[in-house]
Amino acid sequence: MIELLRNRRSVRDFSPRSIEEEKLQILREALVRSPSSRSLNPWEFILVTDRGILADLALCKPHGASFLAGAPLGAVILGDTMRSDTCIEDCSIAAITLQYAAQSLGLSSCWCQVRLRSFSEGTPSEEYVRRLLDIPDHFLVECIIAVGYAASRERPHGVTELDWTKIRG
Repeated sequence: MIELLRNRRSVRDFSPRSIEEEKLQILREALVRSPSSRSLNPWEFILVTDRGILADLALCKPHGASFLAGAPLGAVILGDTMRSDTCIEDCSIAAITLQYAAQSLGLSSCWCQVRLRSFSEGTPSEEYVRRLLDIPDHFLVECIIAVGYAASRERPHGVTELDWTKIRG
């Protein structure tokens, strides 16, 4: 696990190579194995591989989403607000579980924040994604995780680059 942490970097430039079905199945399993508060599993996931829909998702906010158009997979992470008051936290756990599972399979990923972002003035990014994917109103759209094979990679952060002042004790 520590090697995954040491080597993972967010990737926004993906190769056009598709993700193999066996790896997609492992990613699906990782998502539904994700821990949740009180085991309520208030999350749901929409896995998007259609390039046209991924291009539309890339428009969900003016900045920081364009990389979705080049990814072979966009995992939309939804939280059922009627099922749990901790769905935001549970969605975040599921999202990072997906990112580490992807890394373990030789894939790369990047988080695209949706909740609390704006598509345009007066229209939240969540509403744009809800309309695009026909998501009921009681689901929040936490984020979209882009997954695929990296077209290029940055070097991992070295141990001397870490901010050790964030830890007390």
